[in-house]
Amino acid sequence: MSRVLVVTNDFPTRRGGIESFVLALCEGMPPEEVVVYTASMPGARAYDAGLGFPVYRDPSSMLLPTPPVARRVAEVMRRHGCDRVVLGASSPLGLLAPALRRAGARRIVALTHGHEVWWATVPLTRPLLRRVGESVDVLTYVSEWCRDRIAPALSPAAAARMVRLSPGVDPDRFHAGCGGAEVRRLLGLGDAPVVVCTGRLVRRKGQDTLLRAWPTVLERHPDARLLLVGDGPDRERLGRLTESLGLRDTVVMTGGVAWGDVPAYTDAGDVFAMPCRTRLLGLEPEAWGIVFLEAQACGLPVVVGDSGGAPETLLGRGEVVRGVEDVADALVRLLSAPRERVRPAGLPDWAGASRVLAGLLAL
Repeated sequence: MSRVLVVTNDFPTRRGGIESFVLALCEGMPPEEVVVYTASMPGARAYDAGLGFPVYRDPSSMLLPTPPVARRVAEVMRRHGCDRVVLGASSPLGLLAPALRRAGARRIVALTHGHEVWWATVPLTRPLLRRVGESVDVLTYVSEWCRDRIAPALSPAAAARMVRLSPGVDPDRFHAGCGGAEVRRLLGLGDAPVVVCTGRLVRRKGQDTLLRAWPTVLERHPDARLLLVGDGPDRERLGRLTESLGLRDTVVMTGGVAWGDVPAYTDAGDVFAMPCRTRLLGLEPEAWGIVFLEAQACGLPVVVGDSGGAPETLLGRGEVVRGVEDVADALVRLLSAPRERVRPAGLPDWAGASRVLAGLLAL
């Protein structure tokens, strides 16, 4: 029986959108057909023991396309008879592709995300990305915005082989009534209008924009509460901003929550908002935005930042925004609308993503 080897830096116990994406793709394959090779991480031994497929951890905390890593990956390939490979991120792991071919890989699919956008832009990395495109069978992309920026760095043949593979949502986990009432009770939110944002606390996600817009929202909706769910390097700065704006009584910062609890926290909102923005001279965009799909699966209207491919996730009620005034106006309008849960048609799900990947891996 042939197997698929997934080689990735982006895997639990690390948390993030790409990690969730790669894990869901692995879980969408028959467990007897998938093997994972990833980096060392805290808590990995206990986590891996609960998975239905084998996971090998490199001694390093970050996989790089070096000869020692290539040798260790090739050894796992041969041990399990893997002849197909999924590279969790094209940059830089796509540079392993020639060595994996020599080790027996007959089909290689490499995923791209937001950081390949800057690889396609920077003169030093652009030729490396072109080399990756020539070395693999398929490069995937998560949004049309990303494809439009990555494809020009590739050869015409490699660009023509690109296929869209977007993260989806698990409808069994995210749906109206998946635990929001209990979260409201635990946090003392009662029946207040709630704007929720789930995501890592980093500047690209725009939680500071939400805080700066919040005084204007309170002028129209004085009972409203802002629920910020997540942790990250921007937490202290956001806490100071909350205090300086006098918002302590109307903003709830939960810190990090368990992966299994995220649906309930999303469901606790009346409106979901993440006014993400592109940073670092255009090199740090929001490539997609799984959280927007998760919120819409719960029936919430969404406020989406005008960054990268994020606007492509708006499939139902909501608005695309840029800047503090835009955010405030959108939140006021959406909180003034009747509270109703409407799940849009056509939400991409993980089952669909798994089918796409299976087709790409077919020999």
